[in-house]
Order: sequence, then structure tokens, then C-alpha cells
Amino acid sequence: MKLGQVASAARDIFSARLVYGEPVERAGTVVIPAAAVLGGGGGGGDDTGALPVREGAGFGMFARPVGAFVVHGGEVTWVPAVDVTRLGLAALGVAALVRILARRARA
Repeated sequence: MKLGQVASAARDIFSARLVYGEPVERAGTVVIPAAAVLGGGGGGGDDTGALPVREGAGFGMFARPVGAFVVHGGEVTWVPAVDVTRLGLAALGVAALVRILARRARA
């Protein structure tokens, strides 16, 4: 795949379609899921004219759900996603910090 093709594919992938999912309707309520999406890429090539031509490119992305817009009865509300893993890690970090501070206070 040529460098230009990779850039074109990345442009198609990194769009609002990644952030907002397809709306889902059930019993008069519409839910529009949303995600946080981070990505980047880069590439380069050898312009010396020597054969073989050397080119390279790559990109990557990270996405996680952040919540959903809920449309019901003409009103829109935001419902955040709860990341239990992130909350658990934060709790462990706080517990470790409290323990360290308690040891320092005793010393």
C-alpha cells in the first residue's frame, strides 16, 4: 500500500462516525452512543531515487465509551458510561497514597 493510500484510509477511519454510534430507537426513546477516540499516524519515504523505493507508514487509535445521549419525550439527556476498571484502579491508587502518608506521619 502506497503512502497516499494509507493517508486516505486514515482520513476515512478518523471521522465523527467513530465518536457517535448509530442511533438506536426502542419504545419512543432514542439512544446515541458516544466514545472518546484518540489516534495518530505518520510515515515517510526515501527520495534518493535508488531502487528499491522505500516507503513506510502507520497509524493507530484508541477508543473507549464515554456515555450516550438519550432522547425521550422531546428532551435530551446525557448518561455517562461508568468505567468500573478505571474506578477500581483509582481506588487502589488512593488507598496506596493514604497508606504512604500514614506511614510518613508516624515516622
